[in-house]
Amino acid sequence: MGKFVMIGENIHCIAPSIRKAMDERDEKPILERAEKQLKAGATYLDFNIGPARKGSKGLMAWGIKLLQSRFDNVPIALDTADITEIEDGIKVYNRAKGKPIVNSADAGDRKKYIDVAAANDAIVFALCSKEGVPADNAEREQYMQEMLEHGMGLGMEPTDMWFDPLYIVIKGMQDKQRDVLNFIKTLADQGLNSTGGLSNVSNGMPKEVRPQVNSIMIAMSIAMGLTSAIVNPCEIQLNQAIRTADIIMDNELFADSFLQI
Repeated sequence: MGKFVMIGENIHCIAPSIRKAMDERDEKPILERAEKQLKAGATYLDFNIGPARKGSKGLMAWGIKLLQSRFDNVPIALDTADITEIEDGIKVYNRAKGKPIVNSADAGDRKKYIDVAAANDAIVFALCSKEGVPADNAEREQYMQEMLEHGMGLGMEPTDMWFDPLYIVIKGMQDKQRDVLNFIKTLADQGLNSTGGLSNVSNGMPKEVRPQVNSIMIAMSIAMGLTSAIVNPCEIQLNQAIRTADIIMDNELFADSFLQI
């Protein structure tokens, strides 16, 4: 297991200021968020433009060119429900610092995202689900195997498929959290990469509670073998948990200054 891969989640169209910047092709807010995440240690930036909508044509390619030109070809996760935007974005993507990530496939209607990744020598996030939350780890395993076989049948390397066990909300699904952790270990035991949208875990909790919950969950996940996650690297408590876990897992050399951001 190598050093944990932080994928910065903060450039997404859900945020009103970022959606406005995307619609107006305003560089400044996007570059500011990118810079903060990279300074905090993000390896990849997730560029989330959401579903296809009026005025979004060419947005993914625009964002990739902007970010990579300003930040030394930073690697990017292309995050959208508009598959043509992913294809257009990959055409302008510079691979000097890492392959593009296609975000994301599942074992249902979004299986075609695996096809796009395979055709373009890209990494793909593969959610171990088909419709909604999987009932148990047997179902996660079934979907994972379906997608793994599909990707390998298209010539993909297993390590280019980063499987997402599907983090779920603790409030209302507290009894399902150990399933997620155990499935991360299952993936690690098979030598497969893993990822996930960590912030789902603390959805609906008070704002002041969320950093602690996210931090503990990410540390426990890394101990189980999680290799990456989509997170807010600027959240100090979470960032420190990831860095400490990397030290304890012997993925990074200790230094007295390791918690400095």
